[in-house]
Amino acid sequence: MTVEFTLPAALEAHVPPEARGLGRDGVRLLVSSSEGVEHHRFTDLPSQLRAGDVLVVNTSATVPAAVPVPDSGLVAHISTEQPDGRWLVELRQATGPFRDGTAGTRYPLFGGGSVTLRRPFSAGRLWESDVDTDGLGVLAYLAAFGSPIRYSYVGDAWPISCYQTVFGVTPGSAEMPSASRPFTERLVTRLVARGVQFAPVLLHTGVASPEAHERPYPERFAVPRTSRDVVARARAEGRRVIAVGTTAVRAIESDADGGWTDVIITPERGVRHVDGLLTGFHEPMASHLDMLAAIAGPGLLNETYRQAIEGGYLWHEFGDVNLLLP
Repeated sequence: MTVEFTLPAALEAHVPPEARGLGRDGVRLLVSSSEGVEHHRFTDLPSQLRAGDVLVVNTSATVPAAVPVPDSGLVAHISTEQPDGRWLVELRQATGPFRDGTAGTRYPLFGGGSVTLRRPFSAGRLWESDVDTDGLGVLAYLAAFGSPIRYSYVGDAWPISCYQTVFGVTPGSAEMPSASRPFTERLVTRLVARGVQFAPVLLHTGVASPEAHERPYPERFAVPRTSRDVVARARAEGRRVIAVGTTAVRAIESDADGGWTDVIITPERGVRHVDGLLTGFHEPMASHLDMLAAIAGPGLLNETYRQAIEGGYLWHEFGDVNLLLP
């Protein structure tokens, strides 16, 4: 792993920035480039981009993917639909993942549905499962009975609106594509006025792996042909293509136009379609750091995280963001 650091508990964002007296676009922005590392607010983003830059954005909307298992202290996180119609599911308890599940066990869900574990996908955490939604589609069932996934560092429950982005139009993500969260309609308008272009893609992100740091697993995606053309034209003309979030990188770097992508970005593989990345700050040893190293290089990435910790930047979905422009 390229980046090694310890995340102080004081740098975990416990509440949305709105609850801290900020606008969505009031979070901090650490800009890392070949010229060094600079400290900004997200409202400064238009001044950090050029006319002709392309932002690749994820249009997946977040669904309330956490459903209680009655009388058990467990919650089922309904993660990612698989090509065979089964779903990846994580059972959690207050202390973390529930690791005592066994194949064939059926867990009733609040609202009349159930989850039946079929085969472990990752040791002690994710299961390939049958999800019975009592006659409703899975997304409709979650909309009726689910709540947003949240982890122990977020102490209070927040409505699903706090987990949506301005670009999210197609429901399907178990967790928010959080790099897009600071964007507002007004900021998007400012970017368009500056000459920045947008290339929408779709990738329904599954549950994170804050404890296990597992390999990325296949996720459903779609890349419109018009977006591929916008990206290809920009690169041919020497303009920058900047992905907003690791999910957008994974989608645009996939060879197909849709389906399930199993692309894993590492420094050895490199990137072929993006020049920069706007992203949140990732946990120590998280697999996402391999992608960041592939884009930024190990030297710039290590300096970025050193300054982020020294500067008191906030981590997680309600935290600050980082613009990597190597």
